[in-house]
Amino acid sequence: MENRTTVERTSERELVVTRTFDAPARIVFEAWTRPELFTRWWLPKSMGMSLRSCEMDVRVGGTYRLEFEPDGMAFFGTYLEVAPHSRLVWTNEEGGEGGPVTTVTFEETGGRTLLVLHELHPSKEALDAAGTGAADAMVETFAQLDELLASSAS
Repeated sequence: MENRTTVERTSERELVVTRTFDAPARIVFEAWTRPELFTRWWLPKSMGMSLRSCEMDVRVGGTYRLEFEPDGMAFFGTYLEVAPHSRLVWTNEEGGEGGPVTTVTFEETGGRTLLVLHELHPSKEALDAAGTGAADAMVETFAQLDELLASSAS
């Protein structure tokens, strides 16, 4: 059965992206927290961009910074919660104060992992302004993660 990614606006301030991966939570969590793995799947190939750098200090209070080529745009923030193999929470600070907070949970059942990504914006207007573009890109991004996990298993 093919795994599908769903993107749903669940409230005025929250967007939820869900997908099941055919890999244990430990492996999926590592793909989110090890830069050498993260850079292989996170950026949608259709965007024609690449990551110039990916720094991750995955611990409570640690920071991350992703810099893109060719334009030098950067995403950065701080990890608020790190529960190995089950939960990550971080801020998105590139837009200034009041950026969204992202929570990713990893729930393993029978060797498969249900991943749920919540993006909580400070206001309805902030979510409206962000649109669903980034979340929609997660469909492609999560397919790339699926490919990475499949290649890692073989």
